Amino acid sequence: MVAWHSASGRHDLPWQKERTPYRVWISEIMLQQTQVLTVIPYFERFMQRFPDVIALADAPVDEVLHLWTGLGYYARARNLHKAACRVRDEFEGSFPQSFEQVASLPGIGRSTAGAILSLSLDQRHPILDGNVKRVLTRAFGIEGNPAERAIEQQLWQLADACTPAEDAATYTQAIMDLGATLCTRRRPACALCPLAATCSARRSGRQHELPTPKPRKARALRRAEQRFMLIAEDYAGAVFLERRPERGIWGGLWCLPEFTSESACLAFARNHFRFAESAEPERLGAISHAFTHFDLEIRPIRFRACSAAAVMESQQVLWYNARQSAGAVRIGLPAPVKELLDGLTTGNF
Repeated sequence: MVAWHSASGRHDLPWQKERTPYRVWISEIMLQQTQVLTVIPYFERFMQRFPDVIALADAPVDEVLHLWTGLGYYARARNLHKAACRVRDEFEGSFPQSFEQVASLPGIGRSTAGAILSLSLDQRHPILDGNVKRVLTRAFGIEGNPAERAIEQQLWQLADACTPAEDAATYTQAIMDLGATLCTRRRPACALCPLAATCSARRSGRQHELPTPKPRKARALRRAEQRFMLIAEDYAGAVFLERRPERGIWGGLWCLPEFTSESACLAFARNHFRFAESAEPERLGAISHAFTHFDLEIRPIRFRACSAAAVMESQQVLWYNARQSAGAVRIGLPAPVKELLDGLTTGNF
């Protein structure tokens, strides 16, 4: 594996340059449930703005979410900020170098902690992300759902047994690369694999049966939902936003007020804002956004020249003017809300 990585592994990813625990940590969190090509530009922008853990900890969480906009799974960004604050306050601003301390930080589990310390400091720690699970189940012919506790424990034992005492960083990167580039879920490139001669799944022709898939549940119909979003603009063109609760979809992000019916949207507008009696709502073109299990159709309703009719909780509401780019507050926005606001700014609506 180590020899294969030297000749055929990945060596030019941004987080592989200047491998500090901080940089590896950020990359590992971004790469959870996200493809490498998607992560690269986000990582580069993140490092430019937050070059070290102190810069990240000292920044408002809204600015962290702003740079995360479009990357999804926003709890990852909130946990990054919480963990950075703990590193600043409990570890004097130096990213910890013991496994127990790293694993205690928000958003970091056993495999992620091992990857951070192995890749950045060459410490020997096994890892078991999705790619590694696939390599090990095929190489050793492990049957059973890897999500089951007994199977996962068996895989951890194998991961530990295979991790060498020396060249731990290279081995860790190698097995991650192997799963990502050759031992893929579909169409594995077995002819190029350094483990081909001894791989149990290849010998038995079961590459496509391992890892054992989860038991199939009755297929749920993909549902479609419709929401109405209120675009209330003040006289300067700023738009009224609300902060969403931390739990749930788009947790902690700033969003347009959202309703299940047009009548509820219009009633909220008339109860919470002042505008000329002749003001008429503008029904803008619908936009669609796909989630994992459902499709969302957003129907924006726009009122111009509004002002708030009552005092609202200042920490949970915001008048945001994206047109004033030089002085605009940097906040986290759901991707479709950003699309709407960008459309207003460019005049596409």
